[in-house]
Amino acid sequence: MSEALNSGSAGKTMTLRIRRGGPGETPRYDTFEVPYQDGTSVLDAVMWIHGHVDPSLAIRYSCVNANACKECMLLVDGKVEYACTARLKAGTMTLDPLDNKELIRDLVTDIVPPKERLRNILAERG
Repeated sequence: MSEALNSGSAGKTMTLRIRRGGPGETPRYDTFEVPYQDGTSVLDAVMWIHGHVDPSLAIRYSCVNANACKECMLLVDGKVEYACTARLKAGTMTLDPLDNKELIRDLVTDIVPPKERLRNILAERG
């Protein structure tokens, strides 16, 4: 995570609008002011929010050692992006869960292919 986000003293801030809620709930957007510097990733900002402002914010990511890249995929201003490679920009950015996947909560969607889901495997075995 960038030093600016760790210390909270970047000198610059930007706004993240993040869709919140789970299945069957009316979605809402929460707005967060986030410190940033050039090159800060969207994932860094979401993790800063989770660690400093709202620990209930749900995001899925799995970097480097987990061998499961692509877990941080979400919509950034309506475009599918990896949160770890998308960069913050001045102004306001909107984050949404993937709209073609089953919503679990907030920015987390079920990205496991249907044939690999445990409940489906168990159902097939009877």
